Amino acid sequence: MESSALNGCLHKGDYEGDNFRLHMVTWNVATADPPDDLSSLLHLDSSEAADLYVIGLQEVYSGPLRFMSDVLFDDPWSYVLMTALAPRQFVKVSSIRMQGLLLLLFSKLEHLPFIRDIQATYTRTGIFGYWGNKGAVSIRLSLYGHSICFLNCHLAAHMKHAAERVVEFEYITDTQTFNCEKAERILDHRLVFWFGDLNFRIQDHGMHFVRTCISNQNYSLLWSKDQLIMMKQKEKLLQEFEEGPLDFQPTYKFDINTDTYDSRLCRTWFAFNSKKRKPAWTDRILWRLRLTVLHTDKQDKYGDGLDAQEPEQLEKSEDYPLEIRQDLYTTNMEYSISDHKPVTGIFTMRLKKMYMTPLVRLQAEGEWSADIDATLLYSPLQPFPSSTWDWIGLYKVGFTSVLDYITYTWVKDDVLSINEDAIKVYVSKEEIPVQGGDCMLGYYCNTLQCIIGISETFKVHESKVAIEEGLLHDKINSLDEIVATDNLPN
Repeated sequence: MESSALNGCLHKGDYEGDNFRLHMVTWNVATADPPDDLSSLLHLDSSEAADLYVIGLQEVYSGPLRFMSDVLFDDPWSYVLMTALAPRQFVKVSSIRMQGLLLLLFSKLEHLPFIRDIQATYTRTGIFGYWGNKGAVSIRLSLYGHSICFLNCHLAAHMKHAAERVVEFEYITDTQTFNCEKAERILDHRLVFWFGDLNFRIQDHGMHFVRTCISNQNYSLLWSKDQLIMMKQKEKLLQEFEEGPLDFQPTYKFDINTDTYDSRLCRTWFAFNSKKRKPAWTDRILWRLRLTVLHTDKQDKYGDGLDAQEPEQLEKSEDYPLEIRQDLYTTNMEYSISDHKPVTGIFTMRLKKMYMTPLVRLQAEGEWSADIDATLLYSPLQPFPSSTWDWIGLYKVGFTSVLDYITYTWVKDDVLSINEDAIKVYVSKEEIPVQGGDCMLGYYCNTLQCIIGISETFKVHESKVAIEEGLLHDKINSLDEIVATDNLPN
């Protein structure tokens, strides 16, 4: 198999850089609800903690009633993942849903102010491009100044459509665009991850030979007839993408709730073909790293750029290197709710940061409780595109997503004073939780679509008035829920 697990191999000591551990999962869940425990899938017990999680799902259940519910509330998969990761200080940075396709990005809290210019989009390819049962969803961002795009695809099915799958992929990369001057298209990004149910099959070999190779773990005997590997030999675009060796058993097609490959009887009724599906590596994770990158002054100021003290323009990526190594590429046989098994890719990204300070510094001023009006201070540390739609959210420690705030205040509307050191902003006591708790502040920049500054943890004290009036905790919870509901964003 002509594929390398290394792209820009990590050579310790070559330059000053930081390592980031990226945990990726792709899984066609076949409309099943999530299992209660995803610890094994997310490697939550591993001694090597991740910095970023990227989860790409296909065939998430999207019946009309469920889909409408998912629009208003978190879908079951997002909820289970957020519940698992929030106690470990991970925050959902972004997500995008197109019918059954779902893409979620989680970050360790400490990196949140340095993930900027987040945008998400989608492309339909099913039924002449009008139906979203097939296609792609993507999230692009700047990580410490390096542009990265995550592309989750569900391509055309069936053995005979290998060429069509390549055409769909080319169409997606050609037509998806972002409002980003430096990386308008997917392939403009410094680093691209292409993953999902790509639906490439093992052709020519018969069922018996394929299953025998799998039983004997002679996976390499099947690589030469894997359609994706075959197509890479003649398609220039595919040759730009790297993939680790397929040293794990094919992830499709299994009987539900078993580790047994498709065992249906071969029979045809009323011209309906129910033949067994041959095992295949339909679920894949690939990546593409550009060796040279050009930067523009405008973008360098904000999203994909440099601190004010750095040079304003870079000519070559060697000035700010980015390297990647794949540490693990495997499947997890433990999960059997679908006819696909999930595939995990763990990567180490080593990069030199283009900026190391947040755009904004935040702090709570004085004592906070629901008994008195409060104030906060923020200080812009670098120029950024502020707007009237910027807001500062109050979050409880362990919050699950950017929108999981207790309350918020509009930055421009509630300014009390401005001086050289900081801008003071008013927060009404009516919007502060009665029950209190350990909290932090986050400044959300609407233009960059991200949090650009986070405060240190501080204590919001329980309301003394509520205690004196003998309010029970269930009543206090109800009051807090009312506050949160009344302060939902537009």
